[in-house]
Amino acid sequence: MEIFLPIAEVSVNIITIFSLSAIVGILSGLFGVGGGFLMTPFLIFLGVPPAYAVANEANNILATSVSGSTTHWLKNTLDYKMGIMIVVGGVFGTILGIFTFTYFKNIGKINIVIPLAYMYILAIIGTAMLVEGVAEIDRVRKKIFLKKKLHSHYWIHGLPLRMKFKKSKLYESAFTPIIIGLFVGFIAAIMGIGGAFILVPAMIYIIGMPTKLIPGTSLFVTVFISAIVTILHAFNYGSIDLILVSMLILGSIVGVQCGQKIGEFIDSTELKTLLAILLLLVGIAIAYDTFFAPDAIKEVAFDGTKNLGPFSTFIRELSKNFPIQYGIISIIFAVLLGVAAAFIRRFFSGLRKKHFKKA
Repeated sequence: MEIFLPIAEVSVNIITIFSLSAIVGILSGLFGVGGGFLMTPFLIFLGVPPAYAVANEANNILATSVSGSTTHWLKNTLDYKMGIMIVVGGVFGTILGIFTFTYFKNIGKINIVIPLAYMYILAIIGTAMLVEGVAEIDRVRKKIFLKKKLHSHYWIHGLPLRMKFKKSKLYESAFTPIIIGLFVGFIAAIMGIGGAFILVPAMIYIIGMPTKLIPGTSLFVTVFISAIVTILHAFNYGSIDLILVSMLILGSIVGVQCGQKIGEFIDSTELKTLLAILLLLVGIAIAYDTFFAPDAIKEVAFDGTKNLGPFSTFIRELSKNFPIQYGIISIIFAVLLGVAAAFIRRFFSGLRKKHFKKA
């Protein structure tokens, strides 16, 4: 079932987009990683131009992050003060990333820079996860248990402006989370990802936060960073396509909920190795598509005479004439769906507990 995207100006299959988004959502819920570094390359493979794939996946990440952070808010498992410090750095990083994005877009190299960034990032992450996964499986097989040192002191902890973070029970420089947020925001603006794969390890090993507060705080930060990325892309490039975003959000929310539920019943330790192999394969596919695939395969023709429906025409005109308002509408749409998903899950979870209690 093909549908024409009025902003990205390409035709995509609804079932394919929804299915891929749901699968990536399941992986995100199962392994606790953001799905942006998988979904954006998939969109590029399906013919969506990289600049549009980045912007729309950022809007999708906003919805799933709102859903997850709302759940953690209800459980009181996030550190607002630490999150705000990271967001402060994330704002400046996002703005810097947008300037970088604009530079490469103006010189006509953005469609090469984005795949290259994904190729290197996926290769690094995939290799690191593969090595760690194989080592972990080997330790379990040999029944070897390691006591890890979670928090070490680095030069970044000696910076001025030290403050207390009561929720995390930490006393350290405010520049520590700000610098981390700066880097995460920069990456998010260029690649359309939430940055959880960088933020979570940084919060564990550099900031030294308690493990139970990390997922909620990470999602809290991602909400603001992805919202800023969304509105800046909408204003500067008019690249947010609400039709594409709707398919991505619905698929991701369903997938994330399913993945989190599956994770309650299985041990995902050994499956991490398979995820690492998948990341490496996607990185290889991006490299092939960028450097070796014939141009005829990569180019997507646009028929300017294609008749758009009333809704598609309305979206296109709104994006063109009112970019800021259009970006705000995209953010509100993602936030509402994310919050609704969190409360619906809480409702059904309450019903299930009540039913089992009676039983």
